[in-house]
Amino acid sequence: MSGTVGAGPRYGDADEEAAALLRARLRLADEQIETPAGLWGRVREQPGAGRSTTGVWARRRPLAVALAVAAAVAAVALGVWWLVRPGPVDIRPAGPPGTVPVTVYNSEEACRTGRTLECALRLAKDPHTAYAARGNLAGRVWHGEVVWARCVASDGQLLRDEEGVTSTRWYRVTGAGGVSGWLPGVRTRNTREVPECPAGAR
Repeated sequence: MSGTVGAGPRYGDADEEAAALLRARLRLADEQIETPAGLWGRVREQPGAGRSTTGVWARRRPLAVALAVAAAVAAVALGVWWLVRPGPVDIRPAGPPGTVPVTVYNSEEACRTGRTLECALRLAKDPHTAYAARGNLAGRVWHGEVVWARCVASDGQLLRDEEGVTSTRWYRVTGAGGVSGWLPGVRTRNTREVPECPAGAR
């Protein structure tokens, strides 16, 4: 038997042809792909790209300085307020328009806490009539009560209180519950200006 080997298919050449064909197709596909406009610029501008700790601190430094200044200003303002803060405020209910608050004063120390009839102070109907006259009672008030003075008459009956204080001034007042009358000047220690009553109001 002859030892001649028959010529079979050359697989090596076929593989090379297939590889060449594949490379050609890939090259063609690569050439057909277009890079989107501005892609490389967007890649370079990615957040965090190229940042350094120095840049971050440079951006945060103004904020830190502003916060420190604000804290210092707040501390100074609080200190100034603490030094010049107002004292206790005397809060009183609002009275009728055009009136001045007047506090009733009882010179009898024993009557400064109770609200008994024995400690009540009269509001008179007429400042020119005897204060204790039976028909000259318009109402009653007590020590510490706030009444609202509309005006003052300076020519009323002269009165003297238990401490020896005298006055002819009488205040036209409205008290709690709307009671109105004339409060003798000796029954208050008013320091506020009250307008003079017109002649027709006396």
